[in-house]
Amino acid sequence: MAKRTKIVATIGPASVDKKILEAMIRKGMNVARLNFSHGEYAFHETAIKNIREIGKDLHCPVGILADLQGPRIRILVDQEVEIKEGATIKFCDVSDNPKSQILNPKSQINSNNPNSKNKIICLDVPGIIQDININEAILIEDGLIRLKVTKKEKDFLEAEVINGGIIKNHKGVNLPDSQLHIKAFTEKDERDLNFALEHDTDFVALSFVSNGKEIEEVREKIKKILKREPARNATLARNDQPEKLRSTMLAGVATSSKYSVAGGDNLPQIISKIERKEAIKNIDEIIKASDAVMVARGDLGIELNESKVVIYQKEIIGKCLEMVKPVIVATQMLDSMINNPLPTRAEVSDVSNAVIDHTDAVMLSGETANGKFPLKVIETMAEIIKDTEESPFDDINPSYLDDNIFSDYASLIDGAHEMGKSSGAKAILMVSESGFTAKMVSHHRPDQLLLVATGNQKTFDQLSLIWGVRAYLFSEADDREKFLELLVEKAKEEGKLSSGDKAVVILGRFPGGEKMKLIGIKVIE
Repeated sequence: MAKRTKIVATIGPASVDKKILEAMIRKGMNVARLNFSHGEYAFHETAIKNIREIGKDLHCPVGILADLQGPRIRILVDQEVEIKEGATIKFCDVSDNPKSQILNPKSQINSNNPNSKNKIICLDVPGIIQDININEAILIEDGLIRLKVTKKEKDFLEAEVINGGIIKNHKGVNLPDSQLHIKAFTEKDERDLNFALEHDTDFVALSFVSNGKEIEEVREKIKKILKREPARNATLARNDQPEKLRSTMLAGVATSSKYSVAGGDNLPQIISKIERKEAIKNIDEIIKASDAVMVARGDLGIELNESKVVIYQKEIIGKCLEMVKPVIVATQMLDSMINNPLPTRAEVSDVSNAVIDHTDAVMLSGETANGKFPLKVIETMAEIIKDTEESPFDDINPSYLDDNIFSDYASLIDGAHEMGKSSGAKAILMVSESGFTAKMVSHHRPDQLLLVATGNQKTFDQLSLIWGVRAYLFSEADDREKFLELLVEKAKEEGKLSSGDKAVVILGRFPGGEKMKLIGIKVIE
């Protein structure tokens, strides 16, 4: 059986070539991530074009994820600054306040006195100083440099250096203890979102989210840009009321010629990246408001005690399973393979444990974006996944679906799962226009093949993220029974099913008002 946990791979200079992309897809890449913290639009446009063409040629679902940068706080200095343990450093920001500007003369940046209070470091977010208080931490360059605020004035802060180092221009800053009032969605994000929508990406990842409201605001922004309203036939339930199913299906057709959704009426799905302490506090509302979640362990490890990250990772995966939301584990999974052809034993264990936890997907960043071995790293990750999934340690029994959240659908999907186990069925066959049915079935992490027929191009590509699901796109069918017939033919053609095999059949909701229906056991002819 093919691997069931999906692979998200970041596309960069090492992997944008069409031949390399095709090889990555063949070796197991399911979703291509475009990191909008780097790269020009021309680069991303080329990557999208290549991925779409390859997916069409291979008749293979490949999702495209636009990962927005979010509100990064960065250092502004005109030259490198060395700060030493015990020194006191002043911080200002780029506020329009004239006093703040006076505090940042270039002549003071490189004072040679290690204890001098004349060293001024500027932060690039206006007004950010007001959100930072005494005794709170300032972390620079992935937490390698650490300071503690000792004094606060109107226009500047003073902080003691706990761990020193070299301060470089444009390096990132984390403020794990501070209640920040900066917007989670920046002007750059707005431009990048417009680009992503214009190029029909399947997923949009939001960085540094703090609460559910921020996610809903971006969802409304997406609908406004696309000039669309959500329809009732959607993917997953909002989780606040059973009848309010997540609206990723849209009514009508876009009225703007600039934006279109090729082959389907779905919105791009929103993936919320969990990388702030504040997000951990509000994790339940964030998961409910999101279409999917990414455990972004890099910044999360900076904001929290590193030893707690793996615990939060497991907790978040568990919550996502319960709420039927796809979840991705990301950051440094095979990091050493950026330069080496083999992973460390610890990295192999890291990937394997995420698979055992039943994440939907694991993600590669620099390994495929600018590493020396983009194909080898995909092959290695796929092998780790497959070996883990074939082990007894991969077996779990997720809880039954909550009737209070999913209403009648819960008992139907739970029944299909039990039917598959008791009958010895080889596959669960689904017809799903929006992907809702497939996601519900995937929740149980069943042993059977999960084969889905859809006529919706967007659903086809978005199901690339869902654990265990293999989607097939059929444009020639106009009713659920015809979709099922074509799906069986395709599964037999590919050797996934043979005459005499048993399969559980579920017909998902369909345009025109047809409700989800459990057909029962089908013996393949």
